[in-house]
Amino acid sequence: MTQPPQPPQQPPNTPPPSGGFGAPQDPPPGGFGQPTPPPADPFGKQPQQPAAPQDAPAGSYGTPPPAEGGYPTPPAPQPNGYGYPQAPQQGYGYPQGPAGQPGMPQQGYGYPTQPMQPQYGAPQPAGDGGKKFSTQMQIIVAAAVAVVLIIGGGIIYAATGDDDKGGTNEASSSGATGGEAKGGEGDGLAGGDEKAPASTKSKVAFQLPEPVVTDITTVMGSWITDKAYVKSGVAEITAYDRDKGTKLWSVPLPGEVCSASRHMSKDFKTAIVFEETKATKANKYPSCNQVGVIDMTAGKLLWSKGVTSATGGDKPIRFDEVTLSGTTVAAGGTSGGAAFKLDDGAELWKPKVGADGCYDRGYAGGEALAVVRKCGTSDSPQLTVQALNPTTGAPLSSFQMPAGVDYASIVSTKPLVVAADVGDTAGDGSGISDFFSIDAATGKLIVRIPADAEQYAARCGSTEVERCQNLAVGNNRLYVPTENHDGTSEYGETNEVVAFDLTTGKLLGGRADAGDRYSLTPLRMDGTNVIAYKEPPYDKGGQIVSIDGETFKQTLLMENPSDEAVREAERRFSTDHSEVLYKDGRFFKSKRLVSKRSTSDADEKLYLVVAYRTD
Repeated sequence: MTQPPQPPQQPPNTPPPSGGFGAPQDPPPGGFGQPTPPPADPFGKQPQQPAAPQDAPAGSYGTPPPAEGGYPTPPAPQPNGYGYPQAPQQGYGYPQGPAGQPGMPQQGYGYPTQPMQPQYGAPQPAGDGGKKFSTQMQIIVAAAVAVVLIIGGGIIYAATGDDDKGGTNEASSSGATGGEAKGGEGDGLAGGDEKAPASTKSKVAFQLPEPVVTDITTVMGSWITDKAYVKSGVAEITAYDRDKGTKLWSVPLPGEVCSASRHMSKDFKTAIVFEETKATKANKYPSCNQVGVIDMTAGKLLWSKGVTSATGGDKPIRFDEVTLSGTTVAAGGTSGGAAFKLDDGAELWKPKVGADGCYDRGYAGGEALAVVRKCGTSDSPQLTVQALNPTTGAPLSSFQMPAGVDYASIVSTKPLVVAADVGDTAGDGSGISDFFSIDAATGKLIVRIPADAEQYAARCGSTEVERCQNLAVGNNRLYVPTENHDGTSEYGETNEVVAFDLTTGKLLGGRADAGDRYSLTPLRMDGTNVIAYKEPPYDKGGQIVSIDGETFKQTLLMENPSDEAVREAERRFSTDHSEVLYKDGRFFKSKRLVSKRSTSDADEKLYLVVAYRTD
């Protein structure tokens, strides 16, 4: 199946120009690091230094998008150009509401909306190499440090509210900064299944060579079972020993893998979509019309089938995505959808196709099943998110997305969280300008959370319903990374992981810091903890950490070798465009697409998978 190639992601923390590793990245356009007027207080106080809009420098952050479809979004506060609010007593950009105020703005048209948050960690000003503090910044930092209490190794923000006005900014356990990850047997892992090994130093378990292909080829899909690492290849699904990489079994397919569920059942079954035949000169683009289930314990294809559209005809439906929830496999796309029993493939239901052209765009699974249903025209689409009964397909609730949403992605089905780019305002290809926390039982919106694409680095597929990454949902919180920004070293960048409350939409007071020259990305939840990957600088290996979902304390689970050949192999897998899995002391990075090699890289060692393990 030929698909347009995805643009390569420039690795973060580009090395210095000396030593043959290349020059650091140029800062992106748009006014990074330029001072702008101070932010307006999101709780209604007057700004410290009011300025007319025309005084703001060109390219500054925080310009509010126009209201879409009658659903108002509050204007974003202007950052001060340093990544920290001008009022240091608020705790480094973590605002706390005054006593007696929940911090929510006036709700309009039934869409409660959380105010845009002050910006985290924006790049420092470019003067003097971007590394020397201005006098103003020194005053800000000094004042901020004065209101930070270091208690028991964790940072707690001190109360600095106006006592006369009854204001308060009380410290809590969620106000701690993650800090440096600590290793050691059993450290800080209460609430999850993962364990910290006695030694966190990893070694290469195996590396699988990239297959030779003549065109862009999809190899989407990877899973970890109790015994195997399972990966899609070229028209096959193959299992490898988790520690040695030796082949355990392989299931040949008649055509290329088009899509794969990220979920699997408790007995290690998963669902895939694949082409009915391999591409030929006469048929260059075979249809992705076959749905199947792989038993990853037995190593076989349990069943596969195609179905025709609910509107009639004998042409099989082309599926764009497939997912799994409980014992239901659901596949959907622009041509239609269908659901099957996991064990035997018996057809359970097909979605209704309305006279107005409505259809199920795609499904998301996991603990529950949900769908994005699309109506209207291509010029004026109307999207509805529905929680479904997995057995019958009947809607349990419906939530209508606001106008200006062409595509929506389901981040989580339980709780139900949806991401969308409202009015194409994100502007960075992330597919996210806002998150929507929805009550799956009633279909009512709990809160809409603006997520400025210039501040936060989560991503969703432009058209896929279940293709969000670099984020995690748990503890009634949404954990997202900030965009990379300047660190303290001359060439390094860094970022943080922060959390939004899914009931109030408020940005909570804690964060997990990646550390200088590392970039922190959530992978998944582990009970109440967040498993995250630290993408390394040019001279280090990557790390896996467990982040306490409440305190943001980090526990180091794995640190990969820094040998040049090993680290270069790891860095070739961009986190944004790779499948990244960690479980039981084993870490895997793999490709989703492979393409024909150019003459320049014909002799290079390119890998489909790199795998690491701790002893």
